[in-house]
Amino acid sequence: MTIQLDSEAEQPEEGVLSQFPDNETLTITKVERQKKSDHRYILHFGAYNLSVHEDIMIKYRMISGNIFTKEDLQEIVVADERQRAYVEGLRYLERKPRTGMEMVRRLRQKEIGEAIIAEVLERLRLERLIDDTQYAKQWAEQRVTGHRKGKLWVRHELRGKGVDKSVIAEALDGISLEQERQSALDLGRRKWNAIKGETSDKRRKTGAFLMRRGFSGEIVRSVLNSLRQDEDMGGAEDDFYEFD
Repeated sequence: MTIQLDSEAEQPEEGVLSQFPDNETLTITKVERQKKSDHRYILHFGAYNLSVHEDIMIKYRMISGNIFTKEDLQEIVVADERQRAYVEGLRYLERKPRTGMEMVRRLRQKEIGEAIIAEVLERLRLERLIDDTQYAKQWAEQRVTGHRKGKLWVRHELRGKGVDKSVIAEALDGISLEQERQSALDLGRRKWNAIKGETSDKRRKTGAFLMRRGFSGEIVRSVLNSLRQDEDMGGAEDDFYEFD
């Protein structure tokens, strides 16, 4: 799926370096660790200062006494923004897998520039840390067989996560009709048995319940017929033993 990003978003260095002079050399006068951050440092250029990740500081040899221009710092700020976005992306993936669109939304919340988001997203995909196809397959199987949700429900969930329609279709094709029906039957039986009253009430309430869970009308009808048959057979057996 192609995720649309805002190509006209403001570049990160414009605000960060707005107070830095354009035509002067800038010498690092002091380096100090940023409070409440284990991996970021504040670099002082006389009256001006800049916060960067330690990996960027090492890469560009940003130590006391070294000299830079504003153009140099613009490149460094972009590299730092890219590093910050990547680290944020990895942190977001720590608890569970994410889709590409979920990652984009997260990085936007962190006020990462659109161009940087596109670069980080591509890197995470190349590293197979984000894979919408694999995500959709695992999600569909888990939701249908583990959480007893119908395919209609799962399709809606994956669309909300920004997964492409074709990827969703492929994932749902991997779930057989019998798998989905068995989930509906297991869920429907519990609901059916919990309802007190006439068979017509059980049928109506159980059917509405299964439809809300995202099962198709065809599957719901099939399940209700099976549950009705089971109840009829149970009643017949009771009558038989009572007769004896």
